[in-house]
Amino acid sequence: MQVILLDKVVNLGNLGDVVRVKDGYARNFLIPQRMARRATTAAVAEFEAKRAELEKAAAAKLATAQAQGEKLSGLTVQITQKSGVDGRLFGSVTNADIAEVLTKQGFAIEKAQVRLPQGPLKIAGEHSVSVALHTDVVVDVNVAVVGEHA
Repeated sequence: MQVILLDKVVNLGNLGDVVRVKDGYARNFLIPQRMARRATTAAVAEFEAKRAELEKAAAAKLATAQAQGEKLSGLTVQITQKSGVDGRLFGSVTNADIAEVLTKQGFAIEKAQVRLPQGPLKIAGEHSVSVALHTDVVVDVNVAVVGEHA
């Protein structure tokens, strides 16, 4: 199926690109998320009429993400979790826990934006975590996991 991208999509294209994707990907993800639209002649003409408006909105989104990224860059958050004497945690610190702490500090972060490359944190100490605010803005945040001996 050919679709017009209404937003930048990682590994697919930029705003306004007409790309061919599998039908299920378009129907079940891109179109419901308002990231794309079927590439009919009427839709292409309508998109070209609204192109400047959509590009302006995309630029505004990017600017707010960059501003928030500057505030978040290098930030250290502290999370307390029960642990054993060797520093291993009972349970783990997940992306939802990190997003919750960042939200309490005033940043509008969802758990899907927090990237844990090695999976959940299971050891007390300092860990570097990536936060993807926008497809072009990825910021590193330090997470200090403090072990609370049970």
